[in-house]
Amino acid sequence: MITPPAPTPTAAVANWAARADSAQAALHQNFWAPTDQYYLQNNLGKPDFNYWWQAHGIDVLLDAYQRTTSQDYLTKLQQLQQGAKKKNGNTYLNNFYDDMAWHALANLRAYQVTKDPSYKATAQLLWADLKTGWNTTQGGGIAWRKSQLDYKNTPANAPVAILAARLYMLDRNPDDLAWATKIYDWQKKTLVDPTTGAVWDGVNRQGNGQTDKDWRFSYNQGVFLGAGLELYRATQQSTYLDDANRTAGYVLNDSQLSPGGILRDEGGGDGGLFKGVLVRYLSLLATEPAVNEATRAKYIAFLKFNGESLYKQGMRRPQYMFNTSWTAQPGGTVDGSTQLSGVMMFEVLADLQARKLL
Repeated sequence: MITPPAPTPTAAVANWAARADSAQAALHQNFWAPTDQYYLQNNLGKPDFNYWWQAHGIDVLLDAYQRTTSQDYLTKLQQLQQGAKKKNGNTYLNNFYDDMAWHALANLRAYQVTKDPSYKATAQLLWADLKTGWNTTQGGGIAWRKSQLDYKNTPANAPVAILAARLYMLDRNPDDLAWATKIYDWQKKTLVDPTTGAVWDGVNRQGNGQTDKDWRFSYNQGVFLGAGLELYRATQQSTYLDDANRTAGYVLNDSQLSPGGILRDEGGGDGGLFKGVLVRYLSLLATEPAVNEATRAKYIAFLKFNGESLYKQGMRRPQYMFNTSWTAQPGGTVDGSTQLSGVMMFEVLADLQARKLL
């Protein structure tokens, strides 16, 4: 009698939706301030308020709601929107144009998902103020902050270009498209390497007219390729999509940004959010129908490789606490920014899996 060979064990298919649920739960349990209704500085209860982090908190709640349709996420979204306003001095306006851009983007998305006009009103309030940041020093561009109008950087300009393009696609106001194009053209001319697509951080930070070419963060690449994608969607001009793909290719292949194919550790604090911003906009590019299949496959493989590394190496179990490095265990203190990036990574993969792209 011949004994049949034992069946080859097959690897269990990752359930990214379940992992995203666990990551969302950890964010709520360890970082949410139930009285003031915002996300804390860290998991040890440090109460410092970081305005722009809250915008990404809105985004991850929208990720979860769109995936699950659970009303709990919408309830918390409403609480966070109001909590962030209260902690910011009972206003959405801020000294930093980049911070306001993130809240405008998050509120615009909240409106598109919920159809609640209060979110759109907030986005429009912020948009009106953001336009005051444009001036002609450094040849144009939106300033980084109101107290330093001659310093222009990618964190302010690329998100505002995304916002203007999305507003145009929503309402078809030609003035919004004109703004998107003007900001994008300045950004590309001033802060993008025309050969590699690498995105530089800013110009004239120290008042000497110099460009910070050595500052290359995943965040900057993410928002610029996101701006190119949104301008392509608004105009159907392939140049914008080419720009986005060039910068995305730079991210995938640069040994400093993604050594060994894993996005590098960019520290805690604000830097903890940088990778989350990149993976959000790279995933949008990966799901754009106009991207060819071979390029799409590279983007998805990169995202999956990073997500699996984060899950297997960069996360503490069973708490689902994330590290700034996606290849090493976190210490005892985790910033809310870092946790938000991890949640974004898992939500991106849950979305790709739902689309049957993983």
